[in-house]
Formats: sequence, structure tokens, C-alpha cells
Amino acid sequence: MDMVQTEKLVFEYEKRDEEGNVIGTSRAIDEVDIDVKEGQFIAILGHNGSGKSTLAKHINAILVPTEGTMWVNGRNTSVPEELWNVRQSAGMVFQNPDNQIIGTVVEEDVGFGPENLGVPTDEIWQRVEESLKAVGMIEYRHHSPNKLSGGQKQRVAIAGVVAMEPKCIVLDEPTAMLDPVGRKEVLKTVQKLREQKKVTVILITHYMEEVVDADKIYVMDHGHVVMEGTPGEIFSRVDELKSYRLDVPQVTLLADELRKRGLKIPEGILRKEELVEVLCRLS
Repeated sequence: MDMVQTEKLVFEYEKRDEEGNVIGTSRAIDEVDIDVKEGQFIAILGHNGSGKSTLAKHINAILVPTEGTMWVNGRNTSVPEELWNVRQSAGMVFQNPDNQIIGTVVEEDVGFGPENLGVPTDEIWQRVEESLKAVGMIEYRHHSPNKLSGGQKQRVAIAGVVAMEPKCIVLDEPTAMLDPVGRKEVLKTVQKLREQKKVTVILITHYMEEVVDADKIYVMDHGHVVMEGTPGEIFSRVDELKSYRLDVPQVTLLADELRKRGLKIPEGILRKEELVEVLCRLS
């Protein structure tokens, strides 16, 4: 079943002058087609201004298409009557957890979403406990979010979304403000949730190392999808990625340089272990 699907999706921002008059439009998404199956881990890559975050906001119907169609769990996001169902199906985790955490105590914050959905009180507390356990933050349930590290705050933000039991979680550059330890924490949490809860995960990022386990990658540039495929297929096209101002995992770059120097190394190396194994066979 398709969890998220778009057909020739277009979104245009209005340009306004200092007095607020519309003086033109700017196309942020230009006829994009994507197809995300239930339970998949999909990554969307692109440099700043490529349209990836604008696309993410369509999945939760924060934005609706100017042209074309976005379906989430079979619901058309442009239909006002479907808004509630769309937002129950797809939960969003943003770049800055401080913009998403509103409670003064961790467990109250995680329970805020289910409460707004009208979930009975007993079930809310059950969901809070399960969600905090799932992200490894149960021992912090009575803490103030202000006392937590960036990585811990982001895990609380993820728990708040998980407590609403969406079928799909969209993470819009969730590790951009974190140090390497925090990034690792958050990604481990997301993978664990995917395994335990069987949710569909859509990760928007510009950190290449975060997407090597994805089922499929879409690369965006100037509002278009310019590349799509498995991590192995995408990262075998090193020069093309660089042309879109994107990095590649360091181990992939090293493998590419060694191949250019004549070593028989396959394209699309994604992990250090893979490269070491290949080099050992060559020696």
C-alpha cells in the first residue's frame, strides 16, 4: 500500500513587496512525483533551497499543493475534510526540538498530542510510557525538558509524535542542530521505532551518512527530483552528486578515488567494513 504519493506536485510561494502586494511567484516544488510504500525508510536529500523541506510540509498538510496532488495514507491533502485524517496518519519532527516541546515536564509534553486527539486519559499515560521507553527516555519522564541535551530533547519530540501513533513519521533535518553523539542517538532511536512499531519513516537531511540504510533515496535540486534509487545506486554516482552540491559518505569518496587510481573496487561502497573487505581480497 502507498503511504505517501504525489502526482506532478507543484508549490509556489507568493512574492510580495514592502507593502504586502503580490508581485510574482516562486516555484519551490516543480512537478514532483514520489511513491512511498508502507513501512519503508525513505530519505530525501538536497542542498538548502532544493525544496525538500517544502515537500516535507506537504506530507502533514502544513502546506497544500498549488497544482498536482499529494496523498497520505490514501487521503488527498487538498481536501479540507481530510485534514484531521492526514495529520493523524503523518507526524512531523522538526529541526529544532525547542519549537516542538511545549510542556514543562517531559511526560506532560509527550501526552499533549494524544490529549488533543481525544484519547482517554488512561490510554494517554499508557502511550506516554510506551513512547518514552521506545526512545530510551523513560527515566527522564519527570524532568524539565530545559535541562536536557539537544539529542535528548529531540528524542522527547520524537516520543511526542510516536504517542499519537501515526502510520508515518516525517523527520525534517532532525539532527541539523545536534553534535555527532546527539545525531547518532536520534538515528538509532528512529531505526528502533521503525523495527518495533513498523512505521514508515521519511528522513529529510543533508548528512549523507544518515541515509545508507534507506530503502530508497530521492535527491532534489531547484524543486525537481533529479535522482532516485537505492543508496548503492545513488552513491555510485559520486560526480553527479557533487554537481548538485552534495557530499558523499567519506568511505564512498575514498573508494571512488581508489577506483580512479586503478584498483578493482565496486561502485556504491557505503560502509567502512565493505571497503576493508574488498581491499583485503585485493591484497
